Amino acid sequence: MTTVSTVKTLLQRPPTVMMEVLKGHGVRYASLLHQESYIGGRWVAASSGKVFPVTNPATGKVISSVPDMGEVDTQAAIDSAYEAFQTWQRTTAKERSLLLRKWYDLMEAHKEELAGIMTAEAGKPLVEARGEVSYGSSFLEWYSEEAKRIHGEVVQSPSVNKEMIFLRQPIGVASMITPWNFPNAMITRKAGAALAAGCTCVIKPAEDTPLSALAAVDLAEKAGFPPGVINVVTASKDNTPAVGNLMCTSDKVAAISFTGSTTVGQLLYRQCSEGIKRIGLELGGNAPFIVFASADIPSAVEGLMVAKFRNAGQACISANRVLVEDSVYETFVKTLTTEVAERLVVGDGSHPQVNIGPLINVAQLKRVERIVEASVAAGARVVLGGKRHSLGGLFFQPTILVDVKEDMPCFQQEIFGPVIALRRFQSEDEAVAIANASECGLASYFYSQDVSQVWRVARRLECGIVGINEGLVSAAEGAFGGIKKSGIGREGSRHGIDDYTYIKYICLGGIN
Repeated sequence: MTTVSTVKTLLQRPPTVMMEVLKGHGVRYASLLHQESYIGGRWVAASSGKVFPVTNPATGKVISSVPDMGEVDTQAAIDSAYEAFQTWQRTTAKERSLLLRKWYDLMEAHKEELAGIMTAEAGKPLVEARGEVSYGSSFLEWYSEEAKRIHGEVVQSPSVNKEMIFLRQPIGVASMITPWNFPNAMITRKAGAALAAGCTCVIKPAEDTPLSALAAVDLAEKAGFPPGVINVVTASKDNTPAVGNLMCTSDKVAAISFTGSTTVGQLLYRQCSEGIKRIGLELGGNAPFIVFASADIPSAVEGLMVAKFRNAGQACISANRVLVEDSVYETFVKTLTTEVAERLVVGDGSHPQVNIGPLINVAQLKRVERIVEASVAAGARVVLGGKRHSLGGLFFQPTILVDVKEDMPCFQQEIFGPVIALRRFQSEDEAVAIANASECGLASYFYSQDVSQVWRVARRLECGIVGINEGLVSAAEGAFGGIKKSGIGREGSRHGIDDYTYIKYICLGGIN
């Protein structure tokens, strides 16, 4: 049996560009590291003068501080966005397209600096941080092109003396509350669509990872976006509820877009209801990953490694419930265990060899630990890992659990950590039934070489995203979103703009 001691660990940190950025010594890079928020085209402190620390989860050290803003500051950001909208909505699609393209070019040019900042505040390995910056900037490129394709319609009128025309127009100020696990891409995915449509933005990044948001908006400013079109409000955990409430209830806000937990999404949904706001919610997941007997086992293992261990399992579309057909179960578990033990390197993400970083904070570490312990107490068996890592801090061992049942916490709850929970199944119907037995319906994955089965299962799975023989499904061109309690609306693709426009019907009469 493979033991956790065979999983590689690495914490030594070489001198890197990222460390120079954080120390403020890098002449070329220091301008992207901000300790002020961005409102109305100006870098500003909180009106209270208060700040809160930003901590590196790999080391526990404070790397910076940012303004702890409250309702007064948030109202100023909303007012600024509302005023800017009066002129921004009248810009041409080509003007908006060119600005988005300039922002994209700058993001690509500063990829290393952005990745370094992200690794420092989120613990994400550098290779993943670079990947996220590319992924995030791809939304700016995509929406720079889509801005010119927001088409209306001319409809055939039932009357000879009328013409019927539909226009798509921007809805106004969009509030955006983004998570810590993808601090760059979740901003560009939302803001890119809103700006392309002609809306203005007020962005509230997660308190754990505000530096990536400020760095990205620094480049938006350099790209030439007018003052007030993009605003960033940073707030601590204590101030976040009041800030979020105002972002949902202000009469000057037309829409709210949120990525995060289902519990918080439900709260924001209620807060938006009084004002009948447009709302987009990308919430929790509990993704099944099904391996059928016809699957190519090495490919399925590779797909699971990607779908589970990216960002140490801290992703809403992370594979959570792994279902393996009985006839290939033992082979799959053996192959998977070997791959996890030999390939995963745990440590500080600033080291180039590391591919599993820490969890984001103490609360998340304790949550993952509780889920594993409760599942083991209920009868699950640990094949690999199962506890906090010997490195200490916020590191958790890559873990494989077998003999898992559907009523165990590791199947009922979204783990959000580097833990694989495996269950056997006997038939296609059983696998689909287990996969659909969740309140969530965001992503799902399955591996099969049976063409008929591919179509049957893809249609039957109750979710918004299906990865078939593929563990990496995210792309700017894809429509990202879920059903059931996983959310409302879609981000990315041409449908991402839908949340930020409304249709105006013009009836032109009196035509002789």
